[in-house]
Amino acid sequence: MGDEPFTERTPRIVNAAKLHRASVRRKTGRFLAEGSNSVISALRHGRVVEVFLTEDALDSFGRDLDSLTDTDNRDGGDRRGVIVHLITDRAAHALSESVTSTGLFALCSTQLVTLDEVVTSGGRVLAVGVETAEPGNAGALVRVADATGTGGVIFAGETVDPQGGKAVRSSAGSLFHLPVARHTSIPEVVDQLREQGYAILATSGDGDVTLDDAAVAADGETPLLAQKVAWLFGNEAHGLGDWQDLADVRVSIPMQGRAESFNLVTAAAVCLYETARVARV
Repeated sequence: MGDEPFTERTPRIVNAAKLHRASVRRKTGRFLAEGSNSVISALRHGRVVEVFLTEDALDSFGRDLDSLTDTDNRDGGDRRGVIVHLITDRAAHALSESVTSTGLFALCSTQLVTLDEVVTSGGRVLAVGVETAEPGNAGALVRVADATGTGGVIFAGETVDPQGGKAVRSSAGSLFHLPVARHTSIPEVVDQLREQGYAILATSGDGDVTLDDAAVAADGETPLLAQKVAWLFGNEAHGLGDWQDLADVRVSIPMQGRAESFNLVTAAAVCLYETARVARV
């Protein structure tokens, strides 16, 4: 780090702040991660170009960053090719998309992979967010997939960018733990999954089977959830709509109370957890 912290007018800060726009992220192949979980995960997985942090963030997170950059963050570090820059609070405000900033940011090279890389990754279970519109839900879906041991996540159709600020924060570092792809054609996503032997399951209020039934072997056959499966999870406001017709099996989650349905992330958590549980039995 230099003698003076970077300000909101420093060219590096100005250019990094432009990454709030999806078009700039696509053009540059870079994005911003904010907060200790995301930044430390990015550093551990070698995705960081440089780190920006305030004095307060240095006091809070400096020890955690020491082993991942240089032995002395106050002098900057490049042991892993990562330079650490001290920034002002106003610079942090320019970089942050949250109301209350942690003051810790990483400029990262893109984490997204191709559709082919996800569908051929060998994961037994994959999650597909169909037309996901809310950044927080996109990040939370990645986090749920990571927590349940899901092999990868695909965002299909016209979806939010999973490398946007809120999505990255909501993933709590999980974006860096498993392959994530984005592809605009939902039929192409389903076709490639089917070619790789995945059974396509869709959440539906009036499913062909219940989640309970899908977990049980019928007539000596392997339970549906123990097979190689890809789950389709619909848009927050409209569900899957007609896209559920692309599925091999529509699966409903039995409701115990008076609510009509779960929200997107809760439904994904229930389905992915139950799929992982069946495989362990």
